[in-house]
Amino acid sequence: MRWDNLTEGATGPAALFGADSVVTRTVDTPEFRGITFHEVRARSIVNRVPGASRMPFEWTVNPYRGCSHACVYCFARKTHGYLDLDTGIGFDSQIVVKTNAPELVRRELASPRWTGAHIAMGTNVDCYQRAEGRYRLMPGIIEALRDRANPFSILTKGTLILRDLPLIREAAAVAEVGISVSVGFTDTALWRTVEPGTPSPAARLQAVRTLTGAGIECGVLMAPVIPFLGDSPEQLRATVRAVAESGASSVTPLVLHLRPGAREWFTAWLGEHHPHLVGRYERMYAGGSYAPTWYQRMITRQVHELAAEFGIGPGGHGDRGPDRRIAVPERPGRPAPAPGATQLSLL
Repeated sequence: MRWDNLTEGATGPAALFGADSVVTRTVDTPEFRGITFHEVRARSIVNRVPGASRMPFEWTVNPYRGCSHACVYCFARKTHGYLDLDTGIGFDSQIVVKTNAPELVRRELASPRWTGAHIAMGTNVDCYQRAEGRYRLMPGIIEALRDRANPFSILTKGTLILRDLPLIREAAAVAEVGISVSVGFTDTALWRTVEPGTPSPAARLQAVRTLTGAGIECGVLMAPVIPFLGDSPEQLRATVRAVAESGASSVTPLVLHLRPGAREWFTAWLGEHHPHLVGRYERMYAGGSYAPTWYQRMITRQVHELAAEFGIGPGGHGDRGPDRRIAVPERPGRPAPAPGATQLSLL
């Protein structure tokens, strides 16, 4: 692995970790069997999204690399290659843990240069994957965001988010907080094969019920809609109905995209489990990482029509009301917040 190239002896943005900061652990318990943790001391944690990205946010926090959810389509697989880690099984089982993430968030938000922009979490790998049950990084991160009244959003497939519900409620009382749970389908046979390390779709939708019941507005990102496997009218109808019954504030479909790294792993899985579909996928994704525009529009239209039928908004969180904020103690060198400054949100 290229740890040496990523420590503070390196130059430029490649210096991600402190020197001699990597500790590798294996945990021989049923929950973590087969998983190796690489504990690192990161040098920074609040990262700017590249300008060319399609993402609707500018800043992210990612306390983990790799993900035990083991979703065969995960677009983040390629990032493991930067460490010379395998982007297939290695991505699922070799988890990089930034153990100092909470203290880094607190420090970086206190910088005079930080302007209080929205921070998105769970947009690369899931911050509530199984490793979070062991390392408990998210409570400290949410506390730091709460204490600075900094807006943030979380996207997750993990029901472990409910552990931090009290903290999320405290943060939502002082800043804009957006929560979305990812549920692309409710087909249990499909779930077991493409998302083997995640809680079931039913468990995720129960988490949505709990969040909304606690007064936390929660949307569902219906992602991914998988061509030829999860896109039949019956499957779409069943999923949107279940989302509506969960009390979600919105449902937003997103068709499977296959970036380099994920594309190869997904194609290998497809060849093993659904070889008759390999040719159809090659034709559908011949133009690049995304399905054709006509197909994306067709799925979006169908989901929006079903959402209207079941009485759920197709996207967005609606009118959240006025921004909520608390007074943040001034610190030396820290400029006072501008009157009427706008709080940003992900969704």
